[in-house]
Amino acid sequence: MSKSLDEIDLKILSEIQADGRITNVELAKRVGISPPPCLRRVRTLEEEGYIQGYRGLLDPQRLGFEVTVFASVHLSSQADADLRAFEEFVRGEPLVRECWMLSGEVDFILKCVAPDMATFQDFVSHLTAAPHVRNVRTSLVLHSSKYAAAVPLELKVPD
Repeated sequence: MSKSLDEIDLKILSEIQADGRITNVELAKRVGISPPPCLRRVRTLEEEGYIQGYRGLLDPQRLGFEVTVFASVHLSSQADADLRAFEEFVRGEPLVRECWMLSGEVDFILKCVAPDMATFQDFVSHLTAAPHVRNVRTSLVLHSSKYAAAVPLELKVPD
């Protein structure tokens, strides 16, 4: 059973979302409570699944991943077993960073990164040969205008 989120919980989530490395003492100060109850609240939010984990956001280009592409994948079958098989296939592909199942004409959209176009083209050949893949359409990212890997908590009203 999930707990109701109050204003303090939402402040905690907002601060952690902005800086996952914040200390408990600093977090407590920013949300206006003492450190022990703050730590208890954070642990409860983790246990309840509101906080799924902590990770650093890396710059793909600085690390040599110059190419970002979205691939729209249409399968020849939408049977549950075939959808699950495709998802399992994608989980094993390191160039695929995100995979979303969609409604409508496209079954999946994949966000991929690669060090260069040749590497990505090799991956597309591998992808199109995967079971039940009817076709793949790719769109090369030219520029990113917004990247917000965060939930818009400012729109959430406490329960």
